[in-house]
Amino acid sequence: MLTANFRLRANTFMWAITALGGLVCVGSVLSLPFDRLDAHFLLLAVLTIAVGSRCSVQIPRVKSHISVSDTFIFLTLMLYGGEAAVVVAALDGLSTSLRFTRKPGTLCFNSAVVALSTFVTASTLSLAFGDFTALTLHNYTPAFVPAVVVMACVQYASNSWLVAIVGSLRGGRPVWQNWRQNYLWTSITYIAGASAAGVIAKLIGLIGFYAFFGTLPVVGIVYFTYLTYMKQVQASAAQAAQARQHVEELSHYIAEQERLREQFSQLEKMSALGELASGVAHDFNNTLAGVLGRAQLLTRTSDPEKISRGLRIIIKTAEDGAKTVKRIQDFARQRRDYELAPVRVDQLLLDVREMTRPRWEDQAGADGRCVSVALRLHSAACVMGDESELREVLVNMVFNALDAMPGGGTLTLSTGEAAGGQVFVRVEDTGTGMPPEVRARVFDPFFTTKGRAGMGLGLAVSYGIIHRHSGTVEVESEPGRGTAFTITMPATSAVPQESQRESEPAFSPARGEAGAAAVRLLVVDDEAHVRELLREILEAEGCEVATAGGGAEALTMLEANRFDGVFTDIGMPGMSGWELARAVRERDLRMPLAVVTGWGEAVGSDEQQAARVDWVVTKPFTLERVSQIVRDIAERRDALSAAA
Repeated sequence: MLTANFRLRANTFMWAITALGGLVCVGSVLSLPFDRLDAHFLLLAVLTIAVGSRCSVQIPRVKSHISVSDTFIFLTLMLYGGEAAVVVAALDGLSTSLRFTRKPGTLCFNSAVVALSTFVTASTLSLAFGDFTALTLHNYTPAFVPAVVVMACVQYASNSWLVAIVGSLRGGRPVWQNWRQNYLWTSITYIAGASAAGVIAKLIGLIGFYAFFGTLPVVGIVYFTYLTYMKQVQASAAQAAQARQHVEELSHYIAEQERLREQFSQLEKMSALGELASGVAHDFNNTLAGVLGRAQLLTRTSDPEKISRGLRIIIKTAEDGAKTVKRIQDFARQRRDYELAPVRVDQLLLDVREMTRPRWEDQAGADGRCVSVALRLHSAACVMGDESELREVLVNMVFNALDAMPGGGTLTLSTGEAAGGQVFVRVEDTGTGMPPEVRARVFDPFFTTKGRAGMGLGLAVSYGIIHRHSGTVEVESEPGRGTAFTITMPATSAVPQESQRESEPAFSPARGEAGAAAVRLLVVDDEAHVRELLREILEAEGCEVATAGGGAEALTMLEANRFDGVFTDIGMPGMSGWELARAVRERDLRMPLAVVTGWGEAVGSDEQQAARVDWVVTKPFTLERVSQIVRDIAERRDALSAAA
């Protein structure tokens, strides 16, 4: 539809130009100065139509031609006036077009364009210089050269712009862009033709019309100049087209390479995800196998001692599974809320040495290995960090170093000042070392050289912890020469406060004083087995417990009953735990609220404060954690009762 509109506009313009050109031709024929037309004019017209139209070359990229007849038309204009030149130009345009097309509309348009351009040129010269034929035939005057220049420029501009407008209407492109790309450079041919016509006209004025035949070689030179120039233009156009093709091919190649790179990156991500899923499945299958197998054995025995021992094993296995989840969450960097405090790096290494002493002193001695630990503390600086996380990193590195020294050796723990206000901690061993391919992957998740004895998460988690502390960790290792891990973190001028141990709060039963009412709690969870488990734990603490399977049900129960506190899951369909907590707060600002989540420490304090929640309990929860919350709820209830 859009192409049809362009074609309609182009055809409308062409017929308008054709009609205007026809009027110009009719007017020129009626105004011909027959008294000035002689045999020489007839000869010039025949040469223009018969010879000039055949000496033409095509303009690259468009269906237009340039012919040497422009020189004869300029000469006719100079010798016989504008009317004669318009008639000759119209006949020449028709003759030239017949060599390339038989379409009547195109023939008439091409003839009209040349006639109209010649009429505009003749009119401009008449207005600017008067009778141009007199200026040509008389002796040389200073106005002659400017007149020739004006003649070339006006003829070139009017002719090229009319043709460019048609091409733009057909292609839907701006006229200026089309003219600049396809017709701007043709100006030199008009200038050359006008210059040759000016020289010939002056010679005819001096020595007669016979000079025209003597100057025909000049016309030939002009034609061959056209031809050579056009060949160069065509060669340049071909090179430009070839360059554009190369650019397109290069762009396509770059796009294809980018697509392949994205596919390869996606494959790498999927491979890493598969490796992660495989490692997680392996560890959880081990955990579930231990729990399931031990539980099945317990169903076949009534021996209290075996039942007690089996339950302890199940608890330990479940705790190991919970630690695996925490490591994965740390590796995924899901934790968003940190409370950093100044930590002395020297004291940190002293603590790590004592914490790992049973491993490098007692166990290594029992295995017949001699491991010595050297401390080189050269920094009294502090860093902002989580002391327990930093200890976890260093303990993990120490254990890895001990595993890398099966025959014993020296473990060196050192600290020092680094450039730029940094402090470093270094863990160095004299063990077996690592080849380059292992060293390059030590921080990859689930990559381990310990076989089934290792999970491959320790150093990956350590890397995440150090990164969260705005630090870097580097590893240096060579086979047979040991390994050194260097942690660098920004130092701080803050000084850690001395820890003060607070006395443990006295135990207060859930029922409070003797004879007091039991604590009444509402448990909200869409998972029935979790809901019932939490209910049994709370009832074992002496609480009265009601349960709800969702937020809407919980709000209904809160409206109809009195409760001393609420335990709610976060991830529930319909109404989340956060939404339920906010709804409860709108009803009662003092209601104790505890949310239970399987997202672990991914829950930040901002969310907790926004919902005005008192406690966040991570799954899997322990009896001690739940018992402590129950005691806190009982104390709040008793305090409110006493105040009332």
